[in-house]
Amino acid sequence: MLFDDLEIPEAVLKGIKTAGFLQCTPVQAATLPDALDGKDIAAQAQTGTGKTAAFLIAIFSRMLKQQPQKQGHSPRALVIAPTRELVSQIHAEALVLGQFTGFKIIPVFGGMDYNKQRMALQEGPDMVIGTPGRLIDYLKQNVYNLKKTEFLVIDEADRMFDMGFIKDLRFLLRRMPSYDKRQSMLFSATLPYRVMELCYEYMNLPEKVSITPEEITVKKIEQVLYHVGMSEKPGLLLGILRREKAGRILIFVNMKVTAERLERLLKANGVDAAAITGDIPQLKRTEILSRFKAGSLPVLVASDVASRGLHVDGVTHVINYDLPQDSEDYVHRIGRTARAGAEGKAISFACEDYVYALEDIEKYIKEKIPVLPVEDDLVLKEYSRPPSPPRLKKRYPSSSQPQRKSPAGRPSGDKRRPADNTSRPKKQMNRPPRARKQEGNN
Repeated sequence: MLFDDLEIPEAVLKGIKTAGFLQCTPVQAATLPDALDGKDIAAQAQTGTGKTAAFLIAIFSRMLKQQPQKQGHSPRALVIAPTRELVSQIHAEALVLGQFTGFKIIPVFGGMDYNKQRMALQEGPDMVIGTPGRLIDYLKQNVYNLKKTEFLVIDEADRMFDMGFIKDLRFLLRRMPSYDKRQSMLFSATLPYRVMELCYEYMNLPEKVSITPEEITVKKIEQVLYHVGMSEKPGLLLGILRREKAGRILIFVNMKVTAERLERLLKANGVDAAAITGDIPQLKRTEILSRFKAGSLPVLVASDVASRGLHVDGVTHVINYDLPQDSEDYVHRIGRTARAGAEGKAISFACEDYVYALEDIEKYIKEKIPVLPVEDDLVLKEYSRPPSPPRLKKRYPSSSQPQRKSPAGRPSGDKRRPADNTSRPKKQMNRPPRARKQEGNN
């Protein structure tokens, strides 16, 4: 299906052509006709299938066709996404597709200039794209409201549940017009019962669309697996990076502390690398991602915060330093490579701590991951081991020194009696066993 075959305003079609889109992807062909007619949509589609463009095209088209009401401090459209990276990606695509519409589109998420975002909301944007926490923050301060919002999109709904945002999501939905007075669209990689329950509660008889690819993983991704001990993983990683010299490499780990440790290890061995985790400042995270996208940073270490919403063309290798504990996360991780028809390679380490997840992963992707032997010449034996970061020492006020506590909770030098003022029992002298026996016989 071509975009020209649909009833899309010329201003939106110009944005589509500028973005380089020629024909609809399967999820766009399945959702756009109903969405352009104003129907609610609940769509199951994987990341990278074009779902972002689908709901943006539908909303921009409907906003141009409908006469705007007096909105006050209500944006006409609200898009809710679970992560900062996904909000940034949606905002960037919205600026391209909506550049000829004249709509004001702003992103709202934590880690950026608080007052700048506040002022942008007060100016009355047409579309707001944000994460639940920051949206609620401004809403409670009456910076904006949702009383007249006409369009709602919930992206990555299953991820909202996984990250514990469902209460925040319901808080926002309860402050919007009733489901029959707005158009709502929900997109999710899966549509389990809990997601469909949300649809039936807050949407107007949504059209359910399921775009399930025949192959869960992309055929152009070469998948390999190494069974390796935890202690051998650093040497194997360095050996693989030495062998795979050219490329843009994304390394996934399960924990923040592992990401930080790997960053220090790679830098100590001459590899230009940086790590992004959920708690680093947003400006630093944006700077690291910009370097990685531009190609000046060859290796990026990331926790699962980057497995969804991170769209970087040209990622040649994805390395699962830790096997993910969720089968779907494996698909999202390796899906960062082999994008836009390119080829890619996914390398996974199965160590004693995470190998238990392998069976579920292979059952989910419906195929066995090819296993390669860990050859001796592949594992680097001699490499620089970075020093551990200095530990912060506890500081005590100058007026008081730390005192050891006795089992009763008092300082060890305190000779006060117990609080009940009872005297301590006198010690009884131990009599010889024979004496006690004679006493008992009398």
